[in-house]
Amino acid sequence: MIEINKIRIEKENYINSLKKRGLENIEKIIEDIISLDDDRKSLKSKLDNLLFESNKLAKEIGNKIKSGDKNIQDLKIKSTEIKDKSKLISEGLKEKELEIKNILVNIPNVPDDKVPEGNSEENNIEISKNEVLINDNEQLKPHWDLIKEFDLIDFDNGNKITGAGFPIYRDKGAKIQRALINYFLDEAEKKGYTEIQPPILVNEDSGFGTGQLPDKEGMMYKIENENLFMIPTAEVPLTNIYRKNIIDEEKLPIKNVAYTPCFRKEAGSWGTHVRGLNRLHQFDKVEIVQIESEDKSDKALEEMCNYVESLIKSLEISYRKLLLCAGDLGFSSSITYDFEVFAPGQKRWLECSSVSNFKTYQSNRMNLKIKKSKDKVLAHTLNGSALALPRIVASILETHQDKNEIKIPEVLHKYTGFKKINL
Repeated sequence: MIEINKIRIEKENYINSLKKRGLENIEKIIEDIISLDDDRKSLKSKLDNLLFESNKLAKEIGNKIKSGDKNIQDLKIKSTEIKDKSKLISEGLKEKELEIKNILVNIPNVPDDKVPEGNSEENNIEISKNEVLINDNEQLKPHWDLIKEFDLIDFDNGNKITGAGFPIYRDKGAKIQRALINYFLDEAEKKGYTEIQPPILVNEDSGFGTGQLPDKEGMMYKIENENLFMIPTAEVPLTNIYRKNIIDEEKLPIKNVAYTPCFRKEAGSWGTHVRGLNRLHQFDKVEIVQIESEDKSDKALEEMCNYVESLIKSLEISYRKLLLCAGDLGFSSSITYDFEVFAPGQKRWLECSSVSNFKTYQSNRMNLKIKKSKDKVLAHTLNGSALALPRIVASILETHQDKNEIKIPEVLHKYTGFKKINL
């Protein structure tokens, strides 16, 4: 959530920044929050005064009893009246706090100053591009044709067992999956990330902490009667490890990596752009998460982007890096860089990674703080896909196809045990 104290200090900046997201009536929403917070402060002040008076009376009654003075009936009546009034004000305070929270949780994060305005993909800014030379001819096939020819992935039986978007990986198709996962995990370890194997089911508090709930509840698979959700990304359990924690500054940065399957409903998706591996309900991903202090989070974001770029480049496929516009930002993100790989058989760019800085948005929701000297301040949280497998596999197959074989990127040879796939 955005922080009320910062809204007060930087009200106009917050309003203008949130307007970049296309939010309607944001001026009124911000004014309402400040007004409600004024009411909250007033109730809190009244409650504090009453509690002070109640404690004072309790001491006075105690002293009279000790001295043998039994003339305390009026004081007891007054004490009861104060406690009753305190209870009413306390209930009103809780209602006011809940009212404020219900507004705040539905306001997305404030875009970073670097984030461009706009509400569509056309407004995203291309930062860099790296193109790999390929045998570009009319015979290039999309990956959904290649996986049938080379018998790598079985969509039909996956559909029979579960439903559309739940593929079965076979033989060398399965080995490529395992090779990519191990390669990504090994490279992350070299960069100082600690491998974590988290649960793939999370509770509502965890979904709320990272901003998936209530914003993306319709996109998540829920376990009925259990109030548990299948994770859409390892970001959720990895970040929530530190929910309600206070971390000593000298222990930063915290850098974790995890491989997990991910589950997304992707409701309303259709068309050729979601064919094959382009969009799935279950897919594998290696995720990196970092927790930093405010003064180092910008540098951490840059380092994470450089790392993700190095991974993609090592796979010998074309890619580009984009700075997302405000309208294309995720709900909880302040700034996001997307990496897209090129699939020459489709002649399409496919997103394979998002690297984001959430600043204090997630940490405020999950009460994650850093201890700096005598102060406790909200941490900055960051994450990135490093990498999501399906579109990486699609790009590898389409880029490295050559008549009756598909070449495997050199960095994967020691993981796959083979250098090419033959018919």
